[in-house]
Amino acid sequence: MKKLAVVAIGGNAMNRPGEKPTAENMFKNIKVTASYLADMIEMDYDIIITHGNGPQVGNLLLQQDIAKDTIPPFPMDVLGAMTQGYLGYMIVQELKNVLKERKIERDVAAVVTQIVVDKNDPGFQNPTKPVGPFYSEEEAKKMMEEKGWIFKEDAGRGWRRVVPSPIPLDAIEKNTIKDLIEKDVIVVAGGGGGIPVIIEENGEIKGVEAVIDKDRASALLAKILNADEFIILTAVEKVYLNFNKPDQKALDTITITEAEKYIEEGHFAKGSMLPKIESCISFVKDSGKPALITDMEKLKDALEGKTGTKIIP
Repeated sequence: MKKLAVVAIGGNAMNRPGEKPTAENMFKNIKVTASYLADMIEMDYDIIITHGNGPQVGNLLLQQDIAKDTIPPFPMDVLGAMTQGYLGYMIVQELKNVLKERKIERDVAAVVTQIVVDKNDPGFQNPTKPVGPFYSEEEAKKMMEEKGWIFKEDAGRGWRRVVPSPIPLDAIEKNTIKDLIEKDVIVVAGGGGGIPVIIEENGEIKGVEAVIDKDRASALLAKILNADEFIILTAVEKVYLNFNKPDQKALDTITITEAEKYIEEGHFAKGSMLPKIESCISFVKDSGKPALITDMEKLKDALEGKTGTKIIP
């Protein structure tokens, strides 16, 4: 029997830090990513690929800001849809090409995914997710007055717009994704955490100005789709205690209880590893199945149990 895995890749798998964010560079990076995903498919996995879009949404916001006097900027939900569309296209194309090179005939499809959030989510009262470019204090205050946006000073680097990051609850396209999986299609879904939408009292779907954490949305999809495994690919081979300190310690296999204890002890940074660990705990708790965090380049070894950090019940 094939195993079904949801595999979450970061936005930096498309744009490397410090690299010019051109379409050519993105295709080149995604081709490398696709080769690791193809290894999984050769290991008899069915996969649903989710991806980040942080750098890409940031670049779109910057483009829109530069052109704002000519073309009115779009809201965050529409920008999320735009990045899902073009990143999905790139991933589908490069994965198809890599599979063809390996003489594997599989259909690959991207589904632009809407993720339901609660309009009363406390996240809407306390926006924390930084998006877009850095501004001076003067520019930030001007936009706060003109647009009603919220800006916060970001670690001495300047001021950035912050938006709500509500908890994902459901996926509008879940049945479509299930149908595709049953037809043996490799699916790209939930890009950038999905497009945040609320369901109005009359049943209408409406986009909201927010950004859903990609790993939380991926864990939700893994639960909804009854995946056998949830995998987060990131920039480190394993999760560490006391990361980047002289006494740092790599974690191999940990239980939910141990993971929760390490969170309480403050081992994982809010903006990086914490949401990944919390997302894995959420999946493992609800499904009773394992989650894995590792570096993309070590994925094959990690699936064979040679490396990576595995979270188990």
